[in-house]
Amino acid sequence: MKFVKAFTFVFALLACNAVHAQLAAVPGDQRPADRDAIREHLDKIFQGFIHQDAAALRAGHSADWRGFLEGSRRIGRGIDQYMQAVSGALKSPVHMTAYKILDMDVMFYGDLAVVPYICEVEAGGPAQGQTRTYKEKLRILDVFAKLNGDWVQVATNTVTHPESLEEQLSSLANLDDEDKKNLLDARESVWRAYFANDRPKLDETIPPEVIAIDNGSEKWSHHDDILAGAKGFADSGGKLVRLEFPKTEIQVYANTAIIYSSYLYELEINGQRTTTTGRATEMFVFRDNKQWVNVGWHLDAEK
Repeated sequence: MKFVKAFTFVFALLACNAVHAQLAAVPGDQRPADRDAIREHLDKIFQGFIHQDAAALRAGHSADWRGFLEGSRRIGRGIDQYMQAVSGALKSPVHMTAYKILDMDVMFYGDLAVVPYICEVEAGGPAQGQTRTYKEKLRILDVFAKLNGDWVQVATNTVTHPESLEEQLSSLANLDDEDKKNLLDARESVWRAYFANDRPKLDETIPPEVIAIDNGSEKWSHHDDILAGAKGFADSGGKLVRLEFPKTEIQVYANTAIIYSSYLYELEINGQRTTTTGRATEMFVFRDNKQWVNVGWHLDAEK
C-alpha cells in the first residue's frame, strides 16, 4: 500500500512538473523553428489581403477564431464573422498593396503563442475618379495555436497605432457625395428649425455646449439663448420665406466639419419682408455614429 501511495505521489509530481513545463513562458528565439513558422503564417495572411484572396484568409484562421479587427465595435466570434468583417477589404478597389513588420515579439506557452507586433501597411487604388494611396501603422496582438501540427491564428486584437491615429485626426478628410449631402442637409435643417421654433429638432441638432456669435450682437449666445431667440421670433408671428446658401466650402477633420458659406434669408413679419445676407462659419460634429450636430457658429454681415 505504501508503495502504491508513493508511486501515486511521484506520478502526480511528475505530471505537475510536465504541466508547468508546458505552460512556462519560452521566448521565440528559444524556439526558432516555431517562431519562423508563425512569421511565415503571418505573411500568408498579409498576402491574402494584398491579393484579396478570401480562401487564404479563411485558411489562416481557426474555425473558432475570436477577437477584434481595426474599428470593431463588438467581439468577432468564429471564422464566418471574421470573413464578414474583412469582406470590404476583399472587394474594395483601394486595398492593401504592401506591408512591413517594424517590431515583433513571440512568447510561447506550450502549443500556444502570444505575438505582439507593429506593422506598417500601404494601400492604394482608384477612388472617386483618382488614385488614392496611403500608409498606416497598426498595433496588433495575435494569439496562435498549434492545431493538427500547424500554427494557426486563433485570436487577434488589431488597432490603429497611436502615431497613425494622431495623423488621421489632424489630416483633412474628404466626404463622399452622400456624406456631404447629409452634412449640408443637417446645416439647412438647423436654420429652418430655428426660424420655425421647432424645439424637438433644435434639441436634436444643437447640443448643450453650443456657442454662437450672431451678426450684430455683442453677446455670445448659448443653448438657452438660442432657444429663447427661436421662440421670440415665432411669438412675433414671423416666418421664413426664403433661405439660400450661394457659396459653400467645407473642411473635415475626423468627426468635425467646418462649413464656410454665404447666406441669404428672407423673413416676413406683419406682412413686411426683409432680406438679410452675410457670411457664416459653422462647426458640426458627427456624434453617436448617426448624425451631425451644430456645436457653434459665427455670422457676420456681407460687405
